[in-house]
Amino acid sequence: MGFISQLFGIVLNWLYGIFNNYGIAIIVFSILLRIILIPITIKQQKSMKKSTELQAQMTEIQKKYKNNPEKLNQETIELYKREKMSPFSGCLTSILQLIIILSVFWLVSQPLTYMKRIDSNLIDKYTSEMKENGSNQNNSYIQIAVINYAENKYNEISSLLEQETIENREELKQKQNEYNQLRLNMEFLGIDLSKVPTQSLEDWRVYIIPVLYVITSIISIKITTAKQKKEKRKQDIVVSNNEEKQEIDPTEQMQQMSNSMMYMIPIMSVMIAIIAPLGLALYWFISNVLMIIERLIINKFIDKEKDKEESLND
Repeated sequence: MGFISQLFGIVLNWLYGIFNNYGIAIIVFSILLRIILIPITIKQQKSMKKSTELQAQMTEIQKKYKNNPEKLNQETIELYKREKMSPFSGCLTSILQLIIILSVFWLVSQPLTYMKRIDSNLIDKYTSEMKENGSNQNNSYIQIAVINYAENKYNEISSLLEQETIENREELKQKQNEYNQLRLNMEFLGIDLSKVPTQSLEDWRVYIIPVLYVITSIISIKITTAKQKKEKRKQDIVVSNNEEKQEIDPTEQMQQMSNSMMYMIPIMSVMIAIIAPLGLALYWFISNVLMIIERLIINKFIDKEKDKEESLND
């Protein structure tokens, strides 16, 4: 995952060089990443829809071979092969989301390493200097603390250089250039993205982005579950005249597993967001907004495609 964090860091640093603002760079990075993931999102949506449609066929197979587990498993595998579908596709997508979550977490918690690619010796040098000066106020995220320390020192030297009688001007300029390498403009719409909510409880602004993230997560889950319920109702109509199912449908079991992952990831993300720098919560919030838009558009497109297929079959 460190390798993925490095790749993300290269892109984020390039965007930062364009906009000179950490928040804007994260927003554009989120958009680019969602665009790259669109094919996977489309495949996931189609897989979820197809999984629901297979439920009727699975019910028939289950009834027919309920006393023959070996044949039941064989026919189930054949059905998935015939329909070119994997029962674990939803879980694989959730695993991919988890990998991205952790990679972005490492990226925003260690931006000097993964984003600015600063030499570790220079980071260690100013980490020690910061501790010696008693300026280490952010023990959880040392590199964020170093960035804030470098910003303060850079501004102090800038003030000194404005004095005409300053003696060691060249030495101060050299020191200022070193501090400049460690600086990041993390102010975004009046919010300091370097802050950690659990470590800045007195600042009400640190709650804005995490709260927005929670709201968009709830909306995203509701859209997904509403779509699944709609498809399930259609299939229930198809199988309503059949006998009552004797066992739990394996397809439904896979769907329940996928749904559990769908709920678990946002809950885990919220827990991480409140103990991580706000840059991470901003990334997740923007990603959620884009994901909601994607799902609404993709669902509409898939429904139109399905209606067209059904009209041709009729």
